[in-house]
Amino acid sequence: MALPEKNDPFASVRIPEYRNLMFARFSFIMALRMMSTLVGWWIYELTNAPFAIGIIGLSEVIPALSMALYAGHRIDQSEKRKLILKCVFFYFCAASILLFLSTSLIHDHFNKHWIAVCIYSVIFCTGIIRSFSGPSFGAMIGYIVPKEILQNATTWNQGTWLSASVTGHGTVGFLIAFLGITGTLSIICFLMIFAFIMLTRLKPKPPLPQNAEKKTWESVKEGLRYVFKTKELLGAMSLDMFAVLFGGAVAMVPVYARDILMIGPIGYGWLNAASDIGSVCVVILLTLSPMRKSQGKKLFLTVAGFGICIVAFAFSKWFLLSFFALMISGMLDGVSVVVRGTIMQLKTPDHMRGRVMSVSSMFVNSSNELGQFESGVAAKLMGVVPSVAFGGCMTLLVVLITWFKAPTLRKMEY
Repeated sequence: MALPEKNDPFASVRIPEYRNLMFARFSFIMALRMMSTLVGWWIYELTNAPFAIGIIGLSEVIPALSMALYAGHRIDQSEKRKLILKCVFFYFCAASILLFLSTSLIHDHFNKHWIAVCIYSVIFCTGIIRSFSGPSFGAMIGYIVPKEILQNATTWNQGTWLSASVTGHGTVGFLIAFLGITGTLSIICFLMIFAFIMLTRLKPKPPLPQNAEKKTWESVKEGLRYVFKTKELLGAMSLDMFAVLFGGAVAMVPVYARDILMIGPIGYGWLNAASDIGSVCVVILLTLSPMRKSQGKKLFLTVAGFGICIVAFAFSKWFLLSFFALMISGMLDGVSVVVRGTIMQLKTPDHMRGRVMSVSSMFVNSSNELGQFESGVAAKLMGVVPSVAFGGCMTLLVVLITWFKAPTLRKMEY
């Protein structure tokens, strides 16, 4: 079979197995983003406390961080298709439990505090599952797509993730308004079933021989050493981690939607989706016209612009201004996501993909939940608006420090 042409913008999606993976990823990520958006609204409705939203992130990030390094070792030593199927099945179980907690049977017999505790417990369990699922999806790409078109595959992968995210964020507000929490969770369960079916169409991906006999701790240390000695990887992960950690304005969107902008659940869904709408637009553009030079420098500039948009959002009292501030932040974040993802795929050898993706999840993915917790704590100490503005300013400071500390990343081109 002839390989797709490197300059073909549709090169990777012409591979049937990659298409199936992207269909599964879209459905799965859409379900997860719907779940996270719904849980944020649900918890705030139960508690009326911004700090309680932060606890959601802490509930998920503790197990995700604790299990990440071990998960990377297991991914490299496991048959990856089977592992991903297990992860999607367990996520379906978690969503089913949330569905049961949302029913009138539970609300009629238990108080709001007890229900909130149960929700936190379920989210804690999803943190364990996520430590395996996220890196597994990332590792699969390198096994399916030839290295010559990995940049194209990475861009499509990020576009799929962002499209699913914006669809999940944008629709969940409407669904909550018209179907309620129980109806929305039913749709989430259906999406996970569809993702499971699509994943069954992938070919098995057994571990490579290099990983067969390695002990757990030696395998983990090898992955860590590789990331820390590859400065481009370390710099890109660190920059994104701290930017997301301090720039997590989306965590406070339920408060802005209900108490500051007063736009209700539908407006909440659109505000949540704003950054992802911007990201999708940029990823489509980058798919058709990839960046050819100065990718490292552009990474720094886009993260700095992201911080400025977060400050603008913090002080906005007008829905359209808030929406466009988040949308532009998403456009800038879309560039950084594609650059970082491409660096990771190009710089990671096949036999270490699980471990490197897991280290990345510690740096990048978990920073979303840590940022959510940081936002909740800062909102409690400083107030909602000052805490979001503070986060944007700290993002700018991180960019400035990393600019001087990571010259190889600043100068990088691919």
